[in-house]
Amino acid sequence: MEYQTILYAKEGHIAKITLNRPENLNAYTHLLLEEMLHAINEVRQDDDIRVLVVTGAGRAFCSGADLSQAFEGFGHSRPLASVMEMREGFHQMLISLRRLDKPTIAAINGSAVAGGLSLALVCDFRVASDKARIGEGSLRFGFVPDEGGAYLLPRIVGLEKALELILMREILDAGEAERIGLVGKVVPHEELETFTHAMALKIAEGPPVASRLAKRAVYKQQDMDFVNALEDIALAAQIVNEMEDVQEGVTAFFEKRKPVFKGK
Repeated sequence: MEYQTILYAKEGHIAKITLNRPENLNAYTHLLLEEMLHAINEVRQDDDIRVLVVTGAGRAFCSGADLSQAFEGFGHSRPLASVMEMREGFHQMLISLRRLDKPTIAAINGSAVAGGLSLALVCDFRVASDKARIGEGSLRFGFVPDEGGAYLLPRIVGLEKALELILMREILDAGEAERIGLVGKVVPHEELETFTHAMALKIAEGPPVASRLAKRAVYKQQDMDFVNALEDIALAAQIVNEMEDVQEGVTAFFEKRKPVFKGK
């Protein structure tokens, strides 16, 4: 597929999706969501890919929905219906990304607000440029946080802080976002790509099947009691314990060398 609103690249075991509407602060449209879904599915089906990085072109990560598409591109008769239709597509993209069992990293290069924040939050890791500005922001336009923020924010920063960010409509600088745990790491803007790639490379060097099963277990077990969680991970252990990667990992340990995992 030839993409028009995103860039898709693969280097070794790392895939990268770049939202590529810099003139619109990477605000999402129907087409961008369709292309994101297609690219995420490419990552899912390519067993050679072990990590996905998501970022934005230009000075923004993602500014949420492109309201101009609803109010101009679709006429003026039912603009809010068009907004809601876009939100439904955005929900499907978030669900697809959440269900991806390969590790994901959001490289937040600039503004990430409303749906852009949710896109970052649904990733497993968040690395932010020191120039990034991050917040929910939906209430600034009279909307509710229906792009995933109401679910994701409290699970990452806690209930009170989530309500504060939503109801007080706060947009945080990168340092404050790191302080409250909204992002895991802040780096100088010019080092964002290098740092994120190194992080992705380190993850990709791990055992791919075990990594995917471990990620899946962490998310699944949020809704399990302890006994069921232990039984769940025991099933994953039965899968990996017979793999060549386990033998490689143990052998490399005793030989005092770095293991080379092949996903076999």
